[in-house]
Amino acid sequence: MDFSAQVAEQAVHWLLEMQQGPLNPRQQHAWQQWLDAHSEHRRAWEHIQRVNSRLRGLSSPLAHAALNAPQAASRRQALKLLLLLGAGSAVTWGLRAHTPIPALLADYRSPLGQRRRIDLGSGGQLQLNSASAVDVQDQGAQKLIRLLEGEMLLSTPQAVTVQTAQGALRTEGARLNVRQFADRTQVALFAGRVELTRNGHAGMLLPVARQLSFTSTTVSPPQPLDANSGAWVDGMLVAAHMRLGDFLEELGRYRRGQLGCDAKVADLLISGTYPLDDSERILDLLEISLPVKVKRFTRYWVNVEARV
Repeated sequence: MDFSAQVAEQAVHWLLEMQQGPLNPRQQHAWQQWLDAHSEHRRAWEHIQRVNSRLRGLSSPLAHAALNAPQAASRRQALKLLLLLGAGSAVTWGLRAHTPIPALLADYRSPLGQRRRIDLGSGGQLQLNSASAVDVQDQGAQKLIRLLEGEMLLSTPQAVTVQTAQGALRTEGARLNVRQFADRTQVALFAGRVELTRNGHAGMLLPVARQLSFTSTTVSPPQPLDANSGAWVDGMLVAAHMRLGDFLEELGRYRRGQLGCDAKVADLLISGTYPLDDSERILDLLEISLPVKVKRFTRYWVNVEARV
């Protein structure tokens, strides 16, 4: 989906022309000639159409400028930036990671509380966890997947590179789970070969059946896979002597609103296997298995407290 800044500028020009009213025959012919001149033009045009259709759902200042700026020059700059942010090129990766709009402009995304399965072809499969977003780009013999937010599980017999905000994971016939945190990436390798590379650091092979976290400067010691590694793919949340506070933080990823935990019960330990698609049932079960009370102020504001 890559295209140059120059082509992005041309696409923005034609979009603004069309927003001013129907094109006359001469303009229509010129636009069609531009569109048919190169596949890069068509990719840019198709992408800016998707970007434009999503702007109405955005509340960011950048989207506001693209839609409502009084000067055409301001709208042009805002649209061009939005188009480039959505293009998935290596040049704009850093920009995308620090804007409020990457998920809406992603190639694939999953809503809060839902999971999504994506066929990569050639036997490869990508699964997205709740509130996750990725870009997928073909690079000749291999694919590049950019994890913009959330969590993904990749199963592929092919060579695939997974790019996160902190580094790149180069896979060969691997099955791995990757989760993007605000300040680090967590990866669990179930099978296959994966090499981790970060800017300015030599590549390192990840051990199979282990998980670790890394930042742009550090790598944590590998740990055995925990009981919950990848369980979300099967719609389950698995706890093995997990702190209640951590358990509720995980559960909160799959439901809307605020799910809080009183400090007095946060260190209670919980074990079991719970269905992610029924968080209300999980909360009811907590009152049976632990000395806690689930207080529901509203549907979207819930707090777990000590039972009096």
